[in-house]
Amino acid sequence: MTPPSDQLDVAPAVAAPTPLAALGASGEAPRVAGAYRTHVDAAPVVRRTIIGDLREIVAEMRASGDIVKQLALRDIRIRYKQAAFGFAWALLIPAAVVLAGMAVRMAVSYSTGKHINTMQLSGMAVKAVPWAFFVGCLSTGTSSLVSNMSLVTKIYFPREVLPLSTVLAQSFDSLIGGVLICLMLPFLDTTMSWGMLWVPVLLGLLWCLALGAVLFLSCANLFFRDVKYLVQVFLTFGIFITPVILDAPMFGPRGAQIMMLNPVAPLLEGLRLSIVSHHNLLYPMRAVAGFLFWRPWYLAYSATWAIGGLFVSAIIFHRAERRFAEVV
Repeated sequence: MTPPSDQLDVAPAVAAPTPLAALGASGEAPRVAGAYRTHVDAAPVVRRTIIGDLREIVAEMRASGDIVKQLALRDIRIRYKQAAFGFAWALLIPAAVVLAGMAVRMAVSYSTGKHINTMQLSGMAVKAVPWAFFVGCLSTGTSSLVSNMSLVTKIYFPREVLPLSTVLAQSFDSLIGGVLICLMLPFLDTTMSWGMLWVPVLLGLLWCLALGAVLFLSCANLFFRDVKYLVQVFLTFGIFITPVILDAPMFGPRGAQIMMLNPVAPLLEGLRLSIVSHHNLLYPMRAVAGFLFWRPWYLAYSATWAIGGLFVSAIIFHRAERRFAEVV
């Protein structure tokens, strides 16, 4: 028969003592690694790599194709909504460049006694549209993040789509101007040639160069708001350090070499030489004065700036976009 519970002699539970050999120098029992983790442990640090960043950028751009399309269409609609001239605005800057170039060429021809020929006019027209594209990308893309503060602070999406959409919208404008130039070239005594196969390559490099510049400048303008003013100063005087109105050989041997340090210059001169002069850009070319003004490595120089600049700008933009909402 079991005795009542109140009569049971129950010994209190006592924890087994820790052997002295198991105690540390402080007299405390050693902690088992991994047995528990306190709340003060630091979060694991994720190490970022360039390859990982590129994979994230590509994956996010693939998933955000519809957003890019809608933003680009929005920019195009805003630009032409209630515009009196409509699509004629796409031809305004190229036409202004050509007219200004004609005025400068007339002054030069009057002082030198030489007349303006159709090749000079076609060369200016060919370079005017790409230059207008580059200027438009920088002027509108630099403020693309600041002008979309509500989207940056309230909605999560890859921020790269904002500069990209401005470049795509500007590409639409330049496409209109390019079609008009193609229709005008036969009237300027410019015929088809194998040298025109360089045109897609040169335009692709110019597009990459513009996108890389817009990514970097839009990011910098978000942190330093006076960047857009510096860009405007460059765009105002940039036409004088770029062979748009005047060709590179007109600056002499030393001046042509200095001008070609501008990454945009070899692309514009390459378009003129391949379309108007029917020249293969893999071979050097001499000016009428006899000095060498075109070298094939100029093309490699611009390609390095375009592809390398786009690569570096994309990495910088992607790593800085986590702070965009705080800075705005």
